[in-house]
Amino acid sequence: MKKLLSIVAALSLGACATQAQPPFMFEGGGGDMSMMGGGKGDKPKSIGETVKSCRKIDGLFTIYQDTVSGSAYLLVKKDQIGKEFIYFSQTVDGPASLWLNRGVYRDSKIFSVNKYYDRIEFTTENPNFYFDPNNAISKAAGANISKSPFMSQRIAAQDSNKAEFLIKADDLFLTENISQIKPSPWPGMMGQMFFNLGHLSREKTKYVSLKNYPENTNVVSEYVYENPYPMVSGGSEVTDDRYVSVKVQHTLLEAPKNDFKPRYDDPRVGYFGQQVDDMTSASVTPYRDVINRWNLVKKDPTAALSEPVEPITWWVENTTPVEFRQTIIDAGNAWNKAFEKAGFKNAVVMKVQPDDADWDAGDIRYNVLRWTSSPNPPFGGYGPSFANPRTGQILGADIMLEYVYMVNRTASEKLFDRAGLSHMDAYDAMKSGTFKSYEEFEKFHNHSKGCAAGDYVRMQSLFGKAALKARSLSEVEQSEFLKQSLYYLVLHEMGHTMGLNHNMKSSQIWMPADIHNAARTAEVGLTGSVMDYPAVNLALDKSNQGQYFTTTPGPYDNWAIEFGYSPASESEEAEKIRLAGILARSSDPQLTFGNDADDMRVPGYSGIDPRVMIGDMSGDAISYSVERMQFVDTLLKTVKTRYSEPGKSYHDMRDAFFWMSSQKAEAAGIISRYIGGVYIDRSMIGQPGATQPYTPVPYADQKRAMTAISKHLFAPDAFKSWDGLYAYLQPQRRGFNVGSDPKIYDRALNMQRGVLMHLTSPVVLKRINDTKNYGNQYTLGEYMTDLTNAIFKDDAKSAVNTFRQNLQLEYVGDLIDMVKGRAMWGQYDNPSQSMALYSLKNIQKMLASAKGGDVETAAHREHILQDIKLALEGKQNQQQAPMMMFGSEKQ
Repeated sequence: MKKLLSIVAALSLGACATQAQPPFMFEGGGGDMSMMGGGKGDKPKSIGETVKSCRKIDGLFTIYQDTVSGSAYLLVKKDQIGKEFIYFSQTVDGPASLWLNRGVYRDSKIFSVNKYYDRIEFTTENPNFYFDPNNAISKAAGANISKSPFMSQRIAAQDSNKAEFLIKADDLFLTENISQIKPSPWPGMMGQMFFNLGHLSREKTKYVSLKNYPENTNVVSEYVYENPYPMVSGGSEVTDDRYVSVKVQHTLLEAPKNDFKPRYDDPRVGYFGQQVDDMTSASVTPYRDVINRWNLVKKDPTAALSEPVEPITWWVENTTPVEFRQTIIDAGNAWNKAFEKAGFKNAVVMKVQPDDADWDAGDIRYNVLRWTSSPNPPFGGYGPSFANPRTGQILGADIMLEYVYMVNRTASEKLFDRAGLSHMDAYDAMKSGTFKSYEEFEKFHNHSKGCAAGDYVRMQSLFGKAALKARSLSEVEQSEFLKQSLYYLVLHEMGHTMGLNHNMKSSQIWMPADIHNAARTAEVGLTGSVMDYPAVNLALDKSNQGQYFTTTPGPYDNWAIEFGYSPASESEEAEKIRLAGILARSSDPQLTFGNDADDMRVPGYSGIDPRVMIGDMSGDAISYSVERMQFVDTLLKTVKTRYSEPGKSYHDMRDAFFWMSSQKAEAAGIISRYIGGVYIDRSMIGQPGATQPYTPVPYADQKRAMTAISKHLFAPDAFKSWDGLYAYLQPQRRGFNVGSDPKIYDRALNMQRGVLMHLTSPVVLKRINDTKNYGNQYTLGEYMTDLTNAIFKDDAKSAVNTFRQNLQLEYVGDLIDMVKGRAMWGQYDNPSQSMALYSLKNIQKMLASAKGGDVETAAHREHILQDIKLALEGKQNQQQAPMMMFGSEKQ
C-alpha cells in the first residue's frame, strides 16, 4: 500500500509539474493546446486563421459570424479579463400564455469574465452584501456567499501579441446557460395542466441579429422548442404546439463610468431598488438599499431650475395609432411638472420615431413607448426598466401598450366567469386541492412582476364605456373619457420607468364632496399619485360629473421625485439632513403611501390597512363604494333599453351586464376590508404629524361597513336590479363556440363568496381579537352576531329566495369549517372557533322558530339543520379522538 501511494504521488506530482501554468497566461507554450487547433505541442491556431470565413462585427465584445454555418465567436480582450459587466435580456416575441410575449424584461445581473488556464469563464456576481473596507471583517467578505459560474468555454484561438482570446459564442447565446428561457415545470399532476415548451432544438435554434456598439453588444436569438406530443395547447397564437419559437434579445453592457451617487431607500416612499445588507453594521436594520433612478445631472449646478445634461428621452414608436400620439406626448411631458420639484427643467423629452428610422424599438439605447395588438394580451400596459444592480442607476426602459386597452373587447371570455373576482380562482383551486397554500397559488397566478395597471384600468374603462352608453353620453364626452384613460395609463407606466412602484393608498386625498370638482382635481390630481389602481370616477348624478381619471402627477409623485432626483449636497452629513427634511413630510395626508406589499386586494389574506386598496376612491371609500353599488343598480335598469340595437346580437348587452355587476362585487369587497382593518403609519419616532403605528378602524366605520354589505350584497333584494335581463344575456355565436346561459345564481354567489372569504378568514377574525388590545371596539362577538343576522334575519318569517339559500348554505359551510379548524390559509384561533360554534347553535334556534315560506324554503331549512347537526356530532367525535389515540400510543 505504501509503495502504491508513493507511485500515485509521484505521478500526480509529475503531472502537475508538466501541466501547471498560471491562471492568466498570454504566451502560446505550455500544456496541452490540442483543443485550440493543433496536436500536442503544436502552435495554437491563430484568431485570423479561425475567423477567415467569418464576418466581423465590432463593438464591446467583437463578434465573428461564420458566413457558411451561421455559428458565432466572441472575442475577449485582455482588459476585459477580471472585469464586471451588466447582462440584460428581454423577450422579442413568444407565446403570451407563458409570459414570453414581446417587450417583457427578463433578466438583469452583473457578471464577470475570467480566464482559467485554457478556458474563459463567465460568472454571475452577488451584489447583495456590503462590507465596510475599514472594518477588519471585510477580509472575510466572500465567506459563505456563492457566486454562480454559468459558463466555462475552451479558448478556440488566441492572439499572443494582443492578448485576445476567441471562444465559441453559441453555447452562450443559443442555449439557456446565460438566462433561463423555458419556465420551470410545475411538479406532479399540476405540471400537466399547463402548456409545455418541450426540449430545445440545437439544430433549429439560431441567431436573428447580431448588433454591436462601443458600450453594448446585442444578440437576438430564436429559440425553437420541440414537444412531439403536447398535452395542453398554447393558445391560438401558437401555430403548432409541437414547434414553438421564442425570440430573446441578450445584451452585454459595460458598467457606466460616471459620478452617479446611489440614493438610499426609505420605507416612507416607494421606489424599486436593489436590496443590500451591510454585513459590518451593528444596526437592527442593517439595510443599505439603493433606489432605482436615472442619472440626471444639472447643466448649471448653481441654478434653482436647470435643464439636465442628458434628459430622459422617450420615443413614441411608429406603430402607435396616429390619433393617440399627441395624448401620449402630452402625458409624458406632464412628468416635467414633478421633476421641477427636484430642480430640473425639461427632464423628460418626448419624440416620435420616424417611419424611416434606422433603429428599432429593441435597441436599448432608445427608451420607447411601444404598441402591440396581441391575440391574448396578458396586460394592457407594462412599464419596465433595468438598472445597474450595484448602484441603482437606470440604464434603459420601455413601455408596452396593448391596443386591446383602447378598444371595447375583452382579453378573454374567462374574465366574465367570476364577475372580475380573479382571486375567487384561489378559493376554488385550494378547495379542490390544486394548490396547497395561497403562496403556491400566487406563484402560479403572478408569472411576472409586471404592472397590471393597464389590464385593471382597461376593465374600469370597459365599465365606464358601458355606463356612458347607458347614460346616452355624446361622442365628445365619450372621446374625453377615452383620452383621460390613456393619459392616466401613460402617466402610470412612465412613473414605473422613473423608478416608482405602486401607491395603492393615494386615492384617499379627496372626500366625496370634492372628488367631482374638476377644476381642483385637474390641478392637484384626482388621486395623490398616478401610481394607484383607482376606480373610474363616475358620479351618481351625471350633471355633477368631474374627471374620470387623474391626468397629472399628484402631490405624492412630486414629493417622491423630489426625494429621488434632487441633486445631492456636497457633504455626506449635509445630505442626510437635507433628505431627512424631505422625508419628514411623509405624515402629510396628501403624501400617504402604501404599495402592493400592503394592499388588501386578496380577500382574507393580504394587508391590514383598508385604505391601501385597488379600485377604491375618496377619503370615505365606504360611502363612495355604496354610491357605486347604487349607481350600478340604477344603470342596470336601463341596460335592456340602451343596448337593444336592431340588427345586432345581445353580446354587447351581456358584456355591459358583466362589467356592471363586477363593479358591484368590487365595491362590496372594498367595503368589507374596513371590518377588522388597521390603519398603518410608517412615520419615524418623533416625526411631526405622526400618529401611532397601528390604529384600528373606528367602531362606527366598521359598523357602517357591515350595514352596507348587509343591505347591498346580502339582503333578499340585493340583486333585484337584475330582473328582466336574465333571458337576454346571450353571447354571439362564433363557429362552435355558442356559449351558455348566464348562470345567474352562480354569478351572484361568487360575488357574495368573495366577500365572505374575507369576513370569515382566520386572519381577519384573529386580527379582530388581537386589536382589542390596542383600541378596537368592534368585538368578535358583536361582529359575528351582526354577520349571522345579516344573512338570516330578514327572511326568518318568509320564503327564502334562491340567492339567499345559496348564501346561507355557503355561510353555514364556512362556520362548520371554522369549528373543525379547516382553513385555506392561516389557522383559526380558539375564540373564533368558539364564536363559530355559538353562531351555528344560534342559527339552529332561528330556524327552529322560523315560519312561512314554500316547500323549497322548508327543504332548504332542513338542509341547513341537517348540516349543522352532522357537523356538531362530528365535532364531538373529533374532540374524543385525540384522547383515544393518546391512550393507544401510551399503551
